[in-house]
Amino acid sequence: MHISQQIEANIKAENVADTITLDYEARFLRRKRLVSDSGEAFLVELPETRSLSATDGFVLDDGRIIAIHPKPEPIMKVTDANLARIAWHIGNRHTPCQIKTDYLLIQQDHVLEHMLRLLGAQIEKLEAPFTPEGGAYGHGRTHSHEHNHEHSDENSKSELPIKHAHHH
Repeated sequence: MHISQQIEANIKAENVADTITLDYEARFLRRKRLVSDSGEAFLVELPETRSLSATDGFVLDDGRIIAIHPKPEPIMKVTDANLARIAWHIGNRHTPCQIKTDYLLIQQDHVLEHMLRLLGAQIEKLEAPFTPEGGAYGHGRTHSHEHNHEHSDENSKSELPIKHAHHH
């Protein structure tokens, strides 16, 4: 079995020997056995946990590159006349978010869906690749721990205390 101990960023299609299709959670790893889309098993052993993007590739010990493709997964397309306000509420809950010009994409979550509908947002459920923003520090992911407290927006039209997990 081949081993990948290196990730190459911004890979070029002509250098790709194989592909692997991974959802958002599976693209966050350090050490794991994976199977490429063509069925080749390989082991990933990185020095630290990494958040991988659709432009990255696993470099195998024989020099071949396995390109990473985002897997379609259940997400919600969120639209609203005041998209910045909706984005604030999503960000306040430390929820990964893919930002487009006139809509936001987040993973399906019934609690967030309820909150966003109460705020007046329109929700469309989709199956699509999810590639959220990387975050202020470039990694966009952290290990989560629970906080048992409530958040509300003093400027909001409605008080929406929501208990949630923070991801730091």
